[in-house]
Amino acid sequence: MKFNVSSTALLARLQSISRVIASKNSLPILDNFLFRLEGEQLTLTASDTETRLETSLEVTGVEGSGVFAVAAKILLDPLKELPEQPLTFDINDDNLEIFIHFQNGKYNFIGTRGDTYPEERALKEDTVAFDIDAPTFLSGISRTLFASADDELRPIMNGIYFDLRPEDLTFVASDGHKLVRLRNLAIHAPEKASFILPKKPANLLRGLLAKEEGMARIEFDSNSAHITCGNFKMVCRLIEGRYPNYNSVIPQENPYKVTVDRLTLMNALKRVSVFANPASSLVKLRLSHDEILISAQDIDFLTSAEEMIPCSFDDDELSIGFKATYLIEILGNIASSDVVLELADPSRAGVIVPAENDENEDLLMLLMPMMLND
Repeated sequence: MKFNVSSTALLARLQSISRVIASKNSLPILDNFLFRLEGEQLTLTASDTETRLETSLEVTGVEGSGVFAVAAKILLDPLKELPEQPLTFDINDDNLEIFIHFQNGKYNFIGTRGDTYPEERALKEDTVAFDIDAPTFLSGISRTLFASADDELRPIMNGIYFDLRPEDLTFVASDGHKLVRLRNLAIHAPEKASFILPKKPANLLRGLLAKEEGMARIEFDSNSAHITCGNFKMVCRLIEGRYPNYNSVIPQENPYKVTVDRLTLMNALKRVSVFANPASSLVKLRLSHDEILISAQDIDFLTSAEEMIPCSFDDDELSIGFKATYLIEILGNIASSDVVLELADPSRAGVIVPAENDENEDLLMLLMPMMLND
């Protein structure tokens, strides 16, 4: 087997799929990249036991075809240091001795048989499929992933819930303290369906989709999903189980509505929260006519801070406490210049929405309050 390939093109593709490889694998073969040469098409695969990533590129000077595996570390580290130049791979089909020839030298090592590499997980007959453009897919993942949980007792919460309906697609994530619901009205499914995408493939997709502009095809059954887009294909195991009814926890009528500049509020919270108790990160918001007093204190170290910012608010005075780190995170994942805080009382969840939604989008974020001592 023999072929020529650009060093930077090969490195870019290997790096894009390498993040799926786990630091400790139960199967030693999964420490390797799988190379499959068919005609002038070189397909590269990386996998752990749950998620598989595949990409392909054109090669030249092809002699023969076949499958072999190469240790990820032995290939990635030297390629990072090579300037752009053609590489010639020369593989002995009998003993899998591999020579990589380049401008000023060569590498020589032994590959691994590729036929022991795990096969792609096939979908069942009850497959549901839909198309979504890459920027919309990326936006949905990016703005919800931070709210997903790390809960061993409730693994169902450790991912992003995709709720497909004929009228829209809703992305949902929650850890019990905060919740994000992003409805996209431009995507319509042929039937009602849903799946839960785990955190690791969601994180991988966030990196991959940033470089894509076309459409992504998502096909899924009750166990796995196949996601195909431009330069890559992902096959991943889904989280199985019934996601909680997220709409039931969203307050339908919060009478107090405050409009405030998002960056002003976020930056004030960052400053004031430095003086909060590190264990609780509790900040207090006291709303009065057209202003918010943000305060925090740490009784143990006798530190405190308060800051006043302008807002648009006409109702009675109200005080409510939130975990600063969660509120800052929520504000950082909203694009609108102004946000609306919808509140009821100090013990009920606060709803944060953008003053203006993007076209065909309806974004809502929810945050549970913390008890105030006063």
